[in-house]
Formats: sequence, C-alpha cells, structure tokens
Amino acid sequence: MEQAELNVEIREKSGKGIARKLRMAGKLPAVVYGKDLDSTAIVVEPKELEAAISGEAGLNTLITLKGAAELAGKVVILKDADIHPLRRDMISADFHAINLTEKAAFMVPINVVGTAIGQKEGGTLQLVRNELEVLCLPTQVPQAIDIDVTDLAIGDTIHIEQVVAPEGIELVHDVNFTVMTLSVIKEEVEVSEDEDLENVEGAEEAASDEAAAE
Repeated sequence: MEQAELNVEIREKSGKGIARKLRMAGKLPAVVYGKDLDSTAIVVEPKELEAAISGEAGLNTLITLKGAAELAGKVVILKDADIHPLRRDMISADFHAINLTEKAAFMVPINVVGTAIGQKEGGTLQLVRNELEVLCLPTQVPQAIDIDVTDLAIGDTIHIEQVVAPEGIELVHDVNFTVMTLSVIKEEVEVSEDEDLENVEGAEEAASDEAAAE
C-alpha cells in the first residue's frame, strides 16, 4: 500500500466564513476524525494533498500527518472531499484516522483482465460496478480487484460471489449483486426528418379517411 506524508495545521476557528477566507488564501479547510479521536478542524496545502494522493492507490493512500503536535504520526486516508462544480478543485476534505492493525472497509476499483469471447463476436462488456468494497488491513488494500473476462460469452453475467479476491481480502456484500454483463447493444434506427414527416402525413390521411367513412 502506498504511503505519503502531509503537513497540517490545527484550525482554531471554524464556520463558513473562516473556510471561505482560508480558500481565498490558497488553503484547504479539512477535518480529521476517527475511533478514539475527537473531530479536529485542520488546514492543509491543496497541492501537498493532491501530490499525496496522486499515486495508483489514490484515495486509499495511507497518509501520515505531520506538523500539528496533537495529530503528528496519525495515519489517515482521505475519506471524502467536496469538489467545486466549475473549477473541479477541492474546497474541503475529510480525513479518517485508522489503526494499521485493525481491518477496515475500503473502495477498490475493478480491473478487467483479458478480452471476452463475446466481445470478439460483437458483444459489449458493461460494468455495473466500477468499484467494490473490501474489508482488510489498511496495509493490504489492493490497487485493484482483477476480474478475468476471457471466457465470457454474449449473455453472460458476473455476480459478486463469482469474483475471486486476493488472499486476506474480503469482498463486502449482503446480496449477490451484478458486477458486469456482456450483451449486444441494439442499434437505434435513425429516422430522417422526411420519413418522420411522411409518417405524420400518412397518419393524418388515415385519420381523415376513417372520419369520412363514419
């Protein structure tokens, strides 16, 4: 599992006004919370955070906090982030402190392995889920869950209970939900404006004939 470090500062005051001022100053308001840890308001450098999660592990990167004495050495993951609708940059972040010796839940992307037989015959592979929830030690979180689709034929479906997880990893699920399917996508028949007009005119003529007959 990838690991990174991040400098943080304790935020003495909170609220929308304070958060707005921090963002205007190029800072990112955030919160750290977790088991046996009071929710703590902090400030981080956006570029440092982006660099910390830029690796293949992404949001599952284990981040060791530095700087603030109260949080120094705490290991966290970026649990959630609010994204600006236009600029697409982070405007706030939530960090979850974790215990490296206890199992926790993580979302892991799916990695499709191979080309299905059905794809070669014109079928289309459709991912119903892009990520799967796993339960494991924070140090064992896989980069992705590999699913071999080589033998899939048109009409086949893969459910969660058919997915093989790496050793030590538990796939979390209450029902045997669909992960992906291989099917034929029917092409929509395009109707030109002229054909559309002819159909409308034909329908109107038929309606007129029926009315005259009555």
